Amino acid sequence: MTNLQLTKPLAFIDVETTGLNTQQDRIVDICVTKLHPDGKEETISSFINPGMPIPIESTQIHGITDDDVKGKPTFNELAPKLFDFIKDCDLGGFGIIKFDLSVLEYEFERVGIKYSKKGKQIIDVQNIYHKLEPRDLSAAHLRYCGKPFENAHKARADVRATIDVLESQLRQHVTLPRDISGLDEFCNPKDPTWIDDDGKFSWFKDNPIVNFGTHKGKTLEFMYKNEPDYLQWMIRKDFSTEVKRIAEDALKGKFPTI
Repeated sequence: MTNLQLTKPLAFIDVETTGLNTQQDRIVDICVTKLHPDGKEETISSFINPGMPIPIESTQIHGITDDDVKGKPTFNELAPKLFDFIKDCDLGGFGIIKFDLSVLEYEFERVGIKYSKKGKQIIDVQNIYHKLEPRDLSAAHLRYCGKPFENAHKARADVRATIDVLESQLRQHVTLPRDISGLDEFCNPKDPTWIDDDGKFSWFKDNPIVNFGTHKGKTLEFMYKNEPDYLQWMIRKDFSTEVKRIAEDALKGKFPTI
């Protein structure tokens, strides 16, 4: 990297996981490329056996299956080598602050290794991208309409600007759908495994399962028999009407069917 001055190694990290819960989900694929001040590069890259099934919804994102990680090292087996590789490095990645580093810290903690991003200098390329190219309505108006957006955050002006931006987007991007249903699908892609629109419940091998939180991956029948308090908690909390209805039915022993 010729345009960045390094005084110590910089390790770029990316992980793929069994899910999005940084405290509980496990790494199934990791790559770390370490850049040295002298220009040398070193890389560690490996599939990791998470010791648990990879949910189908995660496989649909990263393409990694249980067969891919079968026989691969566990994080416990890889941890000492990985820790030595990055312990003295600053850190880099895309979206690394909110996700990758948190997952990595919990993985190290589970195997008894103390590792923290505290005290490290961190380069998050996603943050740089968002700061250099803002994603608010004013930025969209300037890009698509070719002029600054005046009176931002006034409701009438915001609505007019939004309409103008959409018209320009449709004019500039010929691949965008030209009908409402097509644009709805483009804006709100629905995972075919989801039972409800928010994806709190999903299908796994034709069985309805919980798709978030501490009970992710458990069937609704299991929850009905063993964790009814959790279903009652869902009914009390700020979930959609559809999600609450599914939870209420489950408490009565009624489950969604395909």
